[in-house]
Amino acid sequence: MRKSKMSLTLVLALVLTLGLAASSWARPWGGGPEGMNLTPEQAGQLFDLKEKFHNDTASLRKQMWVKRAEMAALWRADNPDEKQIQAKQKEISALKGQLQEKAVALRLGIRKVAPQAAFGPGGFCGMGRGGGFGMGHGGGFGMGPGDGPGMGPGGGPGMGPGPK
Repeated sequence: MRKSKMSLTLVLALVLTLGLAASSWARPWGGGPEGMNLTPEQAGQLFDLKEKFHNDTASLRKQMWVKRAEMAALWRADNPDEKQIQAKQKEISALKGQLQEKAVALRLGIRKVAPQAAFGPGGFCGMGRGGGFGMGHGGGFGMGPGDGPGMGPGGGPGMGPGPK
């Protein structure tokens, strides 16, 4: 009897957790037109703007993933080359700058279509978990778990190999 209660509790906890996780991903752009007093035309225009942003930034996002993988490989070297790491960081920063410029253009376009649209975390432009135009979990322009540009499994600025 005790084992079945424990199993039931575990199953219910799992179902609840999965349900909450599914609901948090149900709105991948961080919000929708509900509660923003948008006309159907505005909602359609905003959707089109966001789709265009997503399509226009696909190449940049892919380049960011590749550059971050290259950076991780540089950090994993037995004797990391400081100049190569700094050069790679400049490449990553340049890509981030391009992505930010496109994000600003998107926000301005959204503002022209619907000045009443909310900006920031949880609003129409909170495209990821966290503030800003994150493409995944994390704040800002992050593309994965964490609060910044990091991708390393360890501490520090997010790119290091972490403690051994």
